[in-house]
Amino acid sequence: MAVVAMLVPAVGAAAVLVWLWWGGTAWSWIAPVLWAGIGTLALARPVCRMVRALVARWTGTVIPGGYRQAEPVVRMSTGYWWNGRSYEKSRRDAQQDQRLWLWFTDPATWRDLRFTAIAPVTVGVVACVPPTGFAAAVLGFARSMPLVGVLGLVVAVATAPYAWRPVEPVATRFLRASPAMALAERVDELTAQRADATVAQAAEIRRIERDLHDGAQARLVALGMSLATAEKLMDADPERAKALLRDARAGAATSLTELRELVRGINPPVLTERGLVDAVRAFALDCPLEVAVRAGGVPRLDPPIESAVYFAIAELVTNAIKHAHASRVDVTMAKEDGGLVAEVTDDGRGGAAERDGGGLAGVRHRLAVFDGTCEITSPSGGPTRVRMMVPCA
Repeated sequence: MAVVAMLVPAVGAAAVLVWLWWGGTAWSWIAPVLWAGIGTLALARPVCRMVRALVARWTGTVIPGGYRQAEPVVRMSTGYWWNGRSYEKSRRDAQQDQRLWLWFTDPATWRDLRFTAIAPVTVGVVACVPPTGFAAAVLGFARSMPLVGVLGLVVAVATAPYAWRPVEPVATRFLRASPAMALAERVDELTAQRADATVAQAAEIRRIERDLHDGAQARLVALGMSLATAEKLMDADPERAKALLRDARAGAATSLTELRELVRGINPPVLTERGLVDAVRAFALDCPLEVAVRAGGVPRLDPPIESAVYFAIAELVTNAIKHAHASRVDVTMAKEDGGLVAEVTDDGRGGAAERDGGGLAGVRHRLAVFDGTCEITSPSGGPTRVRMMVPCA
């Protein structure tokens, strides 16, 4: 903690040493000041990320970074690239300008700079007490001053269990976004989720319309034509009319089957009647590979949540069959800490990556509508493990 907190002041101290070495002339201070300024700007965000990681590891307190994410740049019909702020001639220039502007206008950047100024005189000073005492003990014993050595050792050992503790309240106070900023970020997140949900809903409606138009509607039109022809042939050619009626009956049965499959694709009946666990088990029985489903203590949830989790699991199992070439999939569902946790693990070749418009991105967007999360672990060679969590009362 002492090293992390004192990293930025160390850059400033190095700049002062350079200035002294330079000779201390009238204009020699410019280079050290630039060095210290650039070093502080470059180290502020990595230092704060390390502090957040240490606090999360040591205390379990998660401090969100709250950094703004860059929007994708778009190429216009004129050939220029639009990055949300300006037009550039190339994609690279547009992304560089976007990153630079986003870095300077992001409130999280100024929170990080403020923390790097506060941390050395709060967290850093306290964290330096044990190593300073240990250094005094080494010097005392080395120079035949046992009293100094013993006192330094006592200070080091006595303060070591407590010297890191100020980092949690200080980091929570100065690195966490203000309520107004958190509310604004939440509004932006919900706006993006609503847009994703709207797009997904429109795509689903188009799929249903296409399935109805190409499947059941075409068969029903053919069925009507067959019945009209059979009516005309009933007196002149009864045998042919009977054959047409038999074909019409078969077509009606096929149309009914297609409609049932379409309804099942919208929301499986077993999901509505028996819940998420039984629906996933029924889906597992229809899969061409071995799918083991383990669920404990999963109650009935709101229908939209059950539907989102069911189709997310179905998408992941389908990916394991089509892309990972897996031979076995394990599905685990449980209720933990007020949320439903579902894990899907396959023994495939791994290397799964989330891409815009891909299945994994669709799973994340589907769960994000309910504040759900999706963590993907897929090293090359496998296995692939996806952990989903959806908050629920």
